[in-house]
Amino acid sequence: MLHIQAIPAFQDNYIWLLSEEHTGHCLVVDPGDADAVETALARLNLTLSGILVTHHHWDHTNGIEALTKNRNIPVYGPDNIEISGITQPLNDAQTLTVLNTRFRILKTPGHTLDHIAYFAHPDQDDPILLCGDTLFSGGCGRLFEGTAEQLHESLNKLCSLPKNTRVYCAHEYTLANLAFARTVEPGNRSIEEYRNRVIQLRKENRPSLPSSIELELAINPFMRTDQHSVITAVREHAPQAVLSGDAEIFGALRQWKDHF
Repeated sequence: MLHIQAIPAFQDNYIWLLSEEHTGHCLVVDPGDADAVETALARLNLTLSGILVTHHHWDHTNGIEALTKNRNIPVYGPDNIEISGITQPLNDAQTLTVLNTRFRILKTPGHTLDHIAYFAHPDQDDPILLCGDTLFSGGCGRLFEGTAEQLHESLNKLCSLPKNTRVYCAHEYTLANLAFARTVEPGNRSIEEYRNRVIQLRKENRPSLPSSIELELAINPFMRTDQHSVITAVREHAPQAVLSGDAEIFGALRQWKDHF
């Protein structure tokens, strides 16, 4: 069985560590901080056997060089020459098998143009989504390179995944995102119930993640742009804007969050 745990890094990053029971081998996802990874490997007595990367931003890639300096291990990631150290470039719909688990690559541009996510459905366990900065619990990534249409399409792709999919995002942004979600949908009781759970988790210094696709469909306004309550809130916030389609609603919602 695949075991997943968080390695906190920087102010709010999570480097996800995937390990296989009884073998001692593991992978890390988006290792921006090599020292944090090395500390975790020593503490857990694990052997690093590969790296997964979702996109090129420094806080997801800066640890690659140090982690591979004395290790002959594969580095999987987007087909992007800007990311130094990638040995196995990946594109949409490709598959790879690591730690006896088959992952499917989902191209998810918007936050960056090269962004990909990793989806797997291990035997006898819930599906897994390693989504980097495309999807956050209660929110989504900023539009640094892509368009609102691209990110909206990427999130729609994730919406179609099995509802019990466990969602492993790369940042602990949940409480801040839920503050915005409450503003968009003040009558959404699921948001309030989830916020109370997250407050308790954070008081205990525990990650709010993983989330799930089912939960995000209930509380995340960026996954709910087809809902009347979200559409109405966006139109009231931007009454002068011409918002004729879902992507335009999404774009206006993202702009609202940018200045929230």
